[in-house]
Amino acid sequence: MDFSLSEEHQMIRQAARDFAQNELLPGVIERDETQTFPKEQIKKLGELGFLGMMTDPKYNGSGMDTLSYVIAMEELSKVDASASVVVSVNNSLVCWGLETFGNEEQKQKYLTRLASGEVIGAFCLSEPEAGSDATSQKTTAIDKGDHYILNGTKNWITNGGTADIYLVIAQTDKEKGHKGINALIVEKGMEGFEIGPKENKLGIRGSDTHSLIFNDVKVPKENRIGEDGFGFKFAMKTLSGGRIGIAAQALGIAAGAYDLALKYSKQRKAFGTEIANHQAIAFKLADMHTQIEAARHLVYKAAWEKDKGKNYDLSGAMAKLYASQVAMDVTVEAVQIHGGNGYVKDYHVERLMRDAKITQIYEGTSEIQKIVISRSILRN
Repeated sequence: MDFSLSEEHQMIRQAARDFAQNELLPGVIERDETQTFPKEQIKKLGELGFLGMMTDPKYNGSGMDTLSYVIAMEELSKVDASASVVVSVNNSLVCWGLETFGNEEQKQKYLTRLASGEVIGAFCLSEPEAGSDATSQKTTAIDKGDHYILNGTKNWITNGGTADIYLVIAQTDKEKGHKGINALIVEKGMEGFEIGPKENKLGIRGSDTHSLIFNDVKVPKENRIGEDGFGFKFAMKTLSGGRIGIAAQALGIAAGAYDLALKYSKQRKAFGTEIANHQAIAFKLADMHTQIEAARHLVYKAAWEKDKGKNYDLSGAMAKLYASQVAMDVTVEAVQIHGGNGYVKDYHVERLMRDAKITQIYEGTSEIQKIVISRSILRN
């Protein structure tokens, strides 16, 4: 075992940390207040290669490993989870899905633009009646020979209004159940494709979350990813890797809140001394630090298994389950350590607490992670 980071990984960490502090931190509270998408910051992240980190350079990607990606996700999420979720979706769900399962024509047409940050993508699985139960797709893609006719609604789609390329999961043959589902590449501007109102959310308020409506959208057959009926397997395999990214996001939110609480505890005085000197606060910090370190090891191990070509379904699920719980626990304690100031937006920790909650929900709820974990350990 070697727990030290390579020089390259340390450089990535520093680059992401610098970007977070210099580009994301200024204006992050205002963007949260006004629900403003960090358009300029995302554009710069694309120019720096953060939107196609794991994509092969021949498709305009950075050609990095999964560990590099989770390191960057952690650092960006310490400051702005609304920006980091864009990085997560574009890397884990869209670019990785297209590079792994798309054909060469699709990679040249779409992946090259996504990995460079020229455009961003969205992953469209959830529906009003198909969240955790992903097999219950009501969106249909009727085979018309050389094209599909797409009808239905998708809910809670990250990058819903700002993406240009959408990977849409739809039912083609209901009789076949999950084997009758396909994944289609849909472009913004296709006739019949409408973007619904933006969601007014508890957290990650700068993230662009919308419902999408498809009314007889004509999608060319060449835009189908994989063979007929591969859509459900595509979604599950892609989400398995996406969970590692969200686990890294949760880790970053927790670490960011802890850093702020530690700093505050060394400055704030009560009863004649800094509050860090009171055991009640010191023990909170000890618990927070321990939880974060444990979460980090789970996240890094999942990334390592993915890079080694091992089955990472179990490790990814455990990382997301635990890291998202740590994000909730640590951010709540960070607000508590700040006292009344923790309830004030200027101190950032209340926003991190609100941002933490979604990590227990999207890309597979904590309950779904427990199903994945229990099935794996009982099977073995």
